[in-house]
Amino acid sequence: MKPINPVRAAANLAELETGMTAVVKQVKGKGPVAKRLMEMGIVPGVKVRVVKSAPFGDPIELRVRGFSLALRISEARKVEIMEKAV
Repeated sequence: MKPINPVRAAANLAELETGMTAVVKQVKGKGPVAKRLMEMGIVPGVKVRVVKSAPFGDPIELRVRGFSLALRISEARKVEIMEKAV
């Protein structure tokens, strides 16, 4: 039986666990939040790693393009991921 890859099962950044890395597939939405996420470097094809989360899980700290970024869970749900990065 083949093991399940937890990143493939996750549809967005909010579902990743601490220490996991993924590749951004797309940023959903067209409003100011989606625009701001892309301005901060969260664009298709970029690797994103979950560094840690707050005690109750919100916000989460990400590592994107060599800098740290904190996102609310509601914002992280707008970022679809496609695969585990190597």
